Amino acid sequence: MNHHSTAVADPSTAGPSGTAMPGRRLRPPTRSTLLTPQFLALALATLAYFTADGILIAAVPRFVAGPLGAGNIAVGLVVGAFSVSAFFLRPWAGRLGDRRGRRPLMVVGAGVFAVSVLGYVTASDPAVLAALRLLTGAGEAFFFVGALTAFTDVAPPDRRGEAMSLASLSLYVGIGVGPLLGELAIDRAGFTAAWLLAAVCALAALAAALRTPETRPALPAASAGDEPAGHRLVHPAGVLPGLVLLASILGMAGFLAFVPLYALDLGMTGSSGVLLVFAGVVVGIRGVGARIPDRLGAARATRLALGLSAIGLATAGSWQSPTGLFAGAIVLGVGIALLTPSVFTLAVERVAPQERAAVMGTTSAFLDLAFGLGPAGLGVVAASVGRPGTFVAGAVVAAAGLVLVVAARLGRPPRPHRAATSHR
Repeated sequence: MNHHSTAVADPSTAGPSGTAMPGRRLRPPTRSTLLTPQFLALALATLAYFTADGILIAAVPRFVAGPLGAGNIAVGLVVGAFSVSAFFLRPWAGRLGDRRGRRPLMVVGAGVFAVSVLGYVTASDPAVLAALRLLTGAGEAFFFVGALTAFTDVAPPDRRGEAMSLASLSLYVGIGVGPLLGELAIDRAGFTAAWLLAAVCALAALAAALRTPETRPALPAASAGDEPAGHRLVHPAGVLPGLVLLASILGMAGFLAFVPLYALDLGMTGSSGVLLVFAGVVVGIRGVGARIPDRLGAARATRLALGLSAIGLATAGSWQSPTGLFAGAIVLGVGIALLTPSVFTLAVERVAPQERAAVMGTTSAFLDLAFGLGPAGLGVVAASVGRPGTFVAGAVVAAAGLVLVVAARLGRPPRPHRAATSHR
């Protein structure tokens, strides 16, 4: 299917040769279609998967600090452990996705995720749970790369930023609803119920992925002795966008890891309200303002997102009250809403379709680096200066990312060289 918009001449205004007559009106260009059944099927699978992931966001920190009786450093290490395996496996998953297809990645990823979470029932100390989280990270690597690449495959090029915004609605609805379901399951029936519920959601994602058509484009014949960039384990086009993701997502990862405990420090009954507001802001902006990255331009939207992320995290850490926490979550949500669609659009807009999964694998690996370094590194900060310090530290890193984007001119054409002038 051709996704490009074309202007069509009205036959009644055409000359004898079939060309449009000068001064005659052309039909307005038809808008390319985005919300196809294939796109919606992908969204359903993604929603089920990230609902399972959202359940773990609320449950895992409470489980480590509660029944397992561990401290802040252990919380950060266990929460971030899944990112270690995901970081190393995402580039490989991207390479497999370009060779074997996107749907197998989604099916395998959801299945591995479900099996690993069922194993949480047996975890009796932080080390065992951390080992199981490594397996959860493997499932995350496969499913995320497969789903995100499939969304870029089915999106019209002129609406790719919008597609990334709408696709991520499934992710953030899951992150918003999942913690609510997880805390409800814990309060009503204990942690085992939360693990079982997460596994059921992951199996629902697997079932939806099985019914999703394959989107991988046909591979061109490779020249002898030539290794396309998409066949490299690390795709160079994904490195700089990945560093930008790392700068912003690291702070968000620390926020998600420690807000369940920080909310209790502030005398709140739990973090589900804050996480629901955070996710609601992201969902609202990516739904109503889905075309913002396309209209502003992906590079400009990225700079705005990093600035807002830094302000939101600084607010949550310095204004130490429930009101400050909610205000920081709202501003951070606006920044994150703009960030990932813009960065992933920048990553794939200059590569061939048969290399998209490799680029997504490389770029998204920095998400895992952020979710690994964020909770673990910021856990040390929390142990040293308290949990509010984790949010301030994340703000500093996001501000550094903004400096990187400006200095590297990410997404902008290179400056033209000045013509040499001759001396008289």
